[in-house]
Amino acid sequence: MTTIAAAVAIAAAAGYWFAQVQHGAAPAAQVGAADAVPTAPPATPAAEGERKILYYRNPMGLPDTSPVPKKDSMGMDYIPVYADDKPDDSGAVVVSPARIQTLGVRTAEVELRAVDSTVRASGRIEIDERTQVVVAPRFEGWIERLHVNAIGDPVKKGQPLFTAYSPELQSTGEELRIAERLASQSAAQDPVASESARRLAEATRARLRNLQVAGQAGARQVFHAPVSGVVLEKEAIEGGRFMPGDPLFRIADLSKVWIIADVYEQDLARVQVGQGAQVTLEAYPGRSFAARVGYLYPTLDAATRSTRVRLELDNPAGLLRPGMFAQVALAAGDTTPKTVVPTSAIIDDGERRVVLRALGEGRFKPQPVKLGERGRDMVEVLEGVEAGDRVVVSANFLIDSESQLKAALSNLMEADGTEQAGAPSYQTDGTLEAIDAAAGILTLTHGEIPVLSWPAMTMDFMISDLALVKDIPPGTPVRFAFKAGEPGEYIVTGIEPLQGGTLEAGEGGAGTRGAGDDHRGH
Repeated sequence: MTTIAAAVAIAAAAGYWFAQVQHGAAPAAQVGAADAVPTAPPATPAAEGERKILYYRNPMGLPDTSPVPKKDSMGMDYIPVYADDKPDDSGAVVVSPARIQTLGVRTAEVELRAVDSTVRASGRIEIDERTQVVVAPRFEGWIERLHVNAIGDPVKKGQPLFTAYSPELQSTGEELRIAERLASQSAAQDPVASESARRLAEATRARLRNLQVAGQAGARQVFHAPVSGVVLEKEAIEGGRFMPGDPLFRIADLSKVWIIADVYEQDLARVQVGQGAQVTLEAYPGRSFAARVGYLYPTLDAATRSTRVRLELDNPAGLLRPGMFAQVALAAGDTTPKTVVPTSAIIDDGERRVVLRALGEGRFKPQPVKLGERGRDMVEVLEGVEAGDRVVVSANFLIDSESQLKAALSNLMEADGTEQAGAPSYQTDGTLEAIDAAAGILTLTHGEIPVLSWPAMTMDFMISDLALVKDIPPGTPVRFAFKAGEPGEYIVTGIEPLQGGTLEAGEGGAGTRGAGDDHRGH
């Protein structure tokens, strides 16, 4: 609650600044039709030692003030604005330093340091397609005996797989032997007949080579494994008949495997062929495997905004089994120092990115920034702040105060003092239950949202960018922002894990916020 109070204090000062612009030096009562109350005398002067109340402002951050205590349409008390909560001439919001210390607002210094820009992606282990072979006879026959008779059996190159009987091979072999005998016996008596028999024998040998029959052709032929590996598929059954081209065995060498990982569009520029990576799997906690990028596929999935990347790695012990899920960390970026701030310092309302600069003596100024490379905990700032500046980094404070600061940010950052119009957006807490990447849908459980007349429930939301949840597994307590799309459709525009990983009691429908009107449910 103390962090919310800090947000309220800063937003209150912003509301005071806005009221001065709108109504002149003396704040007049501005009451909506739904909240009309009889005119009352201004608040009485404060006794000595008490803080002086200037007026009461709308708890939602709207430019609606009152000289006396009142409630809004949702039954929330208007917030008192004190004489020492005021904006200064530079556009910064001033809050009592004693109060800031009491409420525990945290700041951090803007630093020059390298960004940990490791690219993280999820993938799955696949067979190296270049090591797969299929054993498919080129003639008709029957399987007389199986030497390898189970899927999963390891085989060595040259190991017998099965023995086949084929009348076609028998007749072709006899034809070859007759032609060879005629060619040798008639060479002296009839050279023309001998030459014809020799050509027939050569044609028969060529036919046997095309049938992939090695050695002396006969009615029975033994088929051997063309490579070392593991039997992945087996259609051969002892006593069964096969036709030309039937795939009787599929064998793959698993001493090397692939990982097919999905890399999001914004990370593609940092991935190159030959780049090293570390792979971890749930099956082997605490272990990592070295891999290397072998290929970036030339197409992008429009639904997930990601591109497949192929990594290659050795698997001499056979621990990596095709079908396993893997987490990939690709080493990216350089060690050049950059101007960085903690990611928790950024307020992103979808249209602009802002940090709150701490100017000292309780002054905070919203500062637009242009962001560059993102790391795990830090983000590069290209414009807006410099090394040595201090910014507010308390994540709870920033999240809880974002809706109250909406009006202040708009007024402080726009020359005409008017707010940008936009579709209403809402913010609340809940739990991420499931992610359907193919459909771009999140399943979320949330608490009651009074402004939408929603009870606590589990429902599906569209998501504007799947990259928002690439590091958030299902089951995580989250705070998320969403807005209405097509009729009956709601789109998540921002989401992040709740600090501490748990929901506090009563926070299921913590708050909602809107562009142009701010809502917070209770």
